[in-house]
Amino acid sequence: MKRLPPILQIGEILISSDILTEEFCCNLNACKGQCCIEGDAGAPVTLDEIGEIEESLDEVWSDLSASAQAVIDKQGVAYTDQEGDLVTSIVNGKDCVFTYYDQLEIDGGTVDHCCLCALEKAFRNGKSRFCKPISCALYPIREKQFSDGTVALNYHRWDVCKDAVEKGRELGLPVYRFLEGPLVRRFGQEWYDELCTMAKELRKQGYID
Repeated sequence: MKRLPPILQIGEILISSDILTEEFCCNLNACKGQCCIEGDAGAPVTLDEIGEIEESLDEVWSDLSASAQAVIDKQGVAYTDQEGDLVTSIVNGKDCVFTYYDQLEIDGGTVDHCCLCALEKAFRNGKSRFCKPISCALYPIREKQFSDGTVALNYHRWDVCKDAVEKGRELGLPVYRFLEGPLVRRFGQEWYDELCTMAKELRKQGYID
């Protein structure tokens, strides 16, 4: 197989080639949503998203823990982390304030005590127009913006998601295919179609299996 360049580009979007070659599919049966409660900072958010989250608070408040409510009352729905990025507020140094626990019916079975998103629940129930931060929806893709307007998309590797990698390989599901919905939401259908065309051409040329 030919050697694929590490960085590809569509417009002003730089794309790590891992996004085309690595395979991934969330496996909540195995991880139970650990990505919402592990780590040392909240999910990256924009100022516009903070406004939408604040508008959704009344709809999600009853699903939040007393500790999460106390954090929001004290510092709001977001804060600036050590790297200077705006992120969702967290509880006890790790849990996103918008997490809650419930049973989840998936793949014909029940996952007990699964970590879920109160914002997404309200959206799916038609109670809110805001689903969840795009940074959450795009994971395991991490987005970085530069001052010149360029955006870089990188594939993030995390032990928490090892079962998702295994499931993705079983299904033969590349990261960019798994994240079709979030990528279209963030960059538009035309851009995503260009990404798929690029992947198809690279496969034809022997750069991708």
